[in-house]
Amino acid sequence: MKTPIYERGNEQMEEFKDIILPVLAAFIICLFAGPFIIKAMQKLKFGQQVRDDGPKSHLSKQNTPTMGGLIMLVGIIVPALIFRLSGMAMIACLVAFAYGIVGFLDDFIKIVKKRSLGLKAYQKIIGQFGIALITALYAYYSPEIGSSIYLPFSGGEFNLGWAYIPVAVFVIIALVNASNLTDGLDGLDSGVSLIIMGAFTIIITYLSAGAFAAGDSIYGEQLKMLATFCAIAAGAALGFLRFNIYPARIFMGDTGSFILGGAIAAATLFSRLMLLIPIMGGVLVASCVSVILQVGSYKLRKKRVFLMAPLHHHFELKGYPETKVTGMYMIITFVLCLISLLMLG
Repeated sequence: MKTPIYERGNEQMEEFKDIILPVLAAFIICLFAGPFIIKAMQKLKFGQQVRDDGPKSHLSKQNTPTMGGLIMLVGIIVPALIFRLSGMAMIACLVAFAYGIVGFLDDFIKIVKKRSLGLKAYQKIIGQFGIALITALYAYYSPEIGSSIYLPFSGGEFNLGWAYIPVAVFVIIALVNASNLTDGLDGLDSGVSLIIMGAFTIIITYLSAGAFAAGDSIYGEQLKMLATFCAIAAGAALGFLRFNIYPARIFMGDTGSFILGGAIAAATLFSRLMLLIPIMGGVLVASCVSVILQVGSYKLRKKRVFLMAPLHHHFELKGYPETKVTGMYMIITFVLCLISLLMLG
């Protein structure tokens, strides 16, 4: 005869399975897809074009296969179909996919033209802004999301009203570009994104349980699906990390960094956790701020704040090994995500 504790443990395990299975599915699919995509990129000679003004240690990475984000794309789309994602979770998949297309075009042009720059700045801006605006409008008019955001600690909400749309567009574009800027070392962006999406999985599962407890089963189910999407994205990042960890067999390219940035942005908006993401994604923020400070300082004073921006390249040029910088970024992200969990009301 099962004890009440054992029965309750079984119930909890069923809830854990809803998180574990999508992670494993995405991870395993990436493990199988990875070698095929790497070989295809090598055969097509789709190699990374390294910037001449970057760290000299990166010159050895020239022609390493790129566009590895395709591995994560497969690792997200296939499990999304397997677990029959719908509602806001499927929209989140489409957001990640759409940004992946922009990144793919950028990578493709770099490879064909044999240069380190792909799409022109205005082309990137148009693509990113268009996707961001559509996503923001969807969230604003969605009965499950709306224009309110959660307030840390208090557990309350704040309604942004019409201002939600421009704020949401800014957050989406900022996160996508922050992910892109953080993709500069082997395993860096994939490792950081893995931790952030893992944290989102836990937080959104908690919010889903709260919705069910409050009697809002429709919203609870939508959040449960969104948590599954986050788990799938985390699993895909983990699977890709198998091939991207130092020394990388393939780079994610803008295809991958845009996919991860889009996934993080969608999770942020749809969970209404805009005020938590600057903490959870602290290292992403650091990448963006370091570039802004570097460019601004050079234009105004003709002096640089860092040896090189984004910040992780500054640490490289200071003499820190690439693996150490990546490891520290992941540790910091893990700690910041734990702090974010404590801030939930």
